Amino acid sequence: MEDNASHLKKFQKELSAGTVSLVLLAVLGQSRQPMYGYQIAKRLEEVGEGVLSGKQSALYPVLRNLEAAGLLDSEVEPSVSGPPRRYYRITKPGREVLRDWVDAWNATRASVDAVLQGGV
Repeated sequence: MEDNASHLKKFQKELSAGTVSLVLLAVLGQSRQPMYGYQIAKRLEEVGEGVLSGKQSALYPVLRNLEAAGLLDSEVEPSVSGPPRRYYRITKPGREVLRDWVDAWNATRASVDAVLQGGV
């Protein structure tokens, strides 16, 4: 039988699956310049209050998936302090999808909040 901590961990994992894509698009949508993975992770730490919860490596597959879907572009640039860095920027279709996802998030949040508060 699972304990409360393992139920919570499973719930958080399932909940974060879509939200990581949403917040990555949002961070890149708000940025005036392309960003590389570590910059994105740091930004999420600053404003996201643990959206990645210490799993920075989890964002790279999501970035690749968003790029494969045409929502992000990337280019590799040399770095003076280490290996080359891949910089990501949101595409025009990415901005349109971000708007749709934000609307869906707001509607879902409002519905869930209404149920949790006992009213509709």
